[in-house]
Amino acid sequence: MRIRFADAGDYEINARETSPGVLLGGCRNLDFPEDATRWMGIIAGDARSRGRWTFGAASPRADAGAKTEAAMTTVLVLGGGGREHALCWKLAQDPEVSRIVCAPGNGGIAQLADCVACDIEDPAAVVALARREGSGFVVIGPEAPLAAGVADALAEAGIAHFGPSRAAAMLEASKTFAKEIADAVGAPTARWRRFEALAPARDYVEAEGAPIVVKADGLAAGKGVTVAETVDAAISALEAMFATPGAAVVVEACMTGPEASLFALCDGAVAVEFGWAQDHKRAFDGDAGPNTGGMGAYSPAPVLTEALREAAMARIVRPAVAEMARRGTPYRGVLYAGLMLTAEGPKLVEFNARFGDPECQALMMRLASPLLPLLRACAEGALACAAPQWREAAAATVVMAAKGYPGPYARGERIGGLEAAAGLPGVQVFHAGTAARDGAIVSNGGRVLNVCALGADLPEAVSRAYAGVGAVDWPGGFHRRDIGVRALG
Repeated sequence: MRIRFADAGDYEINARETSPGVLLGGCRNLDFPEDATRWMGIIAGDARSRGRWTFGAASPRADAGAKTEAAMTTVLVLGGGGREHALCWKLAQDPEVSRIVCAPGNGGIAQLADCVACDIEDPAAVVALARREGSGFVVIGPEAPLAAGVADALAEAGIAHFGPSRAAAMLEASKTFAKEIADAVGAPTARWRRFEALAPARDYVEAEGAPIVVKADGLAAGKGVTVAETVDAAISALEAMFATPGAAVVVEACMTGPEASLFALCDGAVAVEFGWAQDHKRAFDGDAGPNTGGMGAYSPAPVLTEALREAAMARIVRPAVAEMARRGTPYRGVLYAGLMLTAEGPKLVEFNARFGDPECQALMMRLASPLLPLLRACAEGALACAAPQWREAAAATVVMAAKGYPGPYARGERIGGLEAAAGLPGVQVFHAGTAARDGAIVSNGGRVLNVCALGADLPEAVSRAYAGVGAVDWPGGFHRRDIGVRALG
């Protein structure tokens, strides 16, 4: 097989391709047959034509548990929720990953990674941890470390990582900044105004009328948004937000249509579509109750058709990435575009600078390609030829939360039936807010478990996920019973 790099000449390799792989910098990260010659190497050109090659006596993808001689990377994952458990679970299958360290992790992550204590919003502490653990790559899961500049500190220390700089992460950290970027590139989004004081914001809401949307201009763990059906409700939301000193809010017109999530991997110049999903934000069935961080998700979402995805990439995602590069703050990481599918086409609701939670869990269930090479490609500017491979299957995630969430809730409740749930066909249980205590798993957060399942289609995936939920023994938990209803009808 002859491999040609854009600027590094041709290379001969003595193996044949046995299945599609990940296109990476003009080459493929391939599986090889059992008779392949044992050797590995790194072929280097410039940053846009670097490829890592691993050849073994057995195909890594044929036996996910077998690690080759080239599997020398210790990966540090920052975070302790269901998203990070899913990322660790997927990375653990990668033939290049020899060890996973997670800070702080949780009771489930501890079953496949070394969990360590660390203030992940302290850039210096994260750099020190990465050096102490010999981490060759760092994956930043949540938004708060990004806003704190952890990626900047890792870059300065010369530690490879996945996640945007503090300046680039402003796409999530500031609703105002995201709106300004959208306006600069003509990306379709709702009409908006920013306010730093209650009185003018209240006057604006009274003049505009309802329904209207009120957003905290900052990080709010997915819960700083009020879709107000009345003017009084909007004013109440404003009063609550401005009760915090120095607060700012964005008030925007209310868009109508189904919402969906589109993900793209970005390397500073190139954006590659990386799955799509729909989630359920409200706490209770029928989209009733308060907003949460997310009570369930499914992928793929049929409502986000190929035409709509390409329209969103062409009109929103790629222009935003180009504008960030033009401003000298290139975006490297995953860019999550929350979309409203209006009668005029997809419009931007918000940007997030990380994988959605619980959408990430569904995406990782469906992803057929090894994850680490794709994350490396983002860091190294090598996404130009990336082509992530997906299973021809659907995935559903049902969140099990502590009673009372998103308000006050109990901790320390024993949870049983986890092995029984994970033993069901297609089911994987990701831990979000758990801890290991006295040989048992106990609740340790609001969203506690993500029961996920893969199926041939969405009805089978949803059915399997709820079968998994039924196997869990946790009287102190609750869940929605209508995950996927918008797609299932």
